[in-house]
Amino acid sequence: MEIQFKNNTLKKQYQSHAEAFSAYGKQVGKKYIGRINIIKRSRNIDELTAVRALKCHPLKGNRKGEWAVKLTGFARLIFTLKGENLEIARIEEVSKHYDD
Repeated sequence: MEIQFKNNTLKKQYQSHAEAFSAYGKQVGKKYIGRINIIKRSRNIDELTAVRALKCHPLKGNRKGEWAVKLTGFARLIFTLKGENLEIARIEEVSKHYDD
């Protein structure tokens, strides 16, 4: 998949471990970069949902149209899919998730 970012801050955090660690801490920062690399190597959303450890799933309610993958117990990477064949993943944010 092609990767796009909602803003330059998210892009810099992907490009630099130091930026990611500063923003999210070492554990979440490493997962942030790693998960984006996994998304980047995937051909489609079906490949992502097949990797059980990612816990990739569509969001509901006011977040319908967005997807999430697990970073840690409480952190999620939120992204949207674009393009004719949903081949572009746009990184939207890292958010805290409290249902674990």
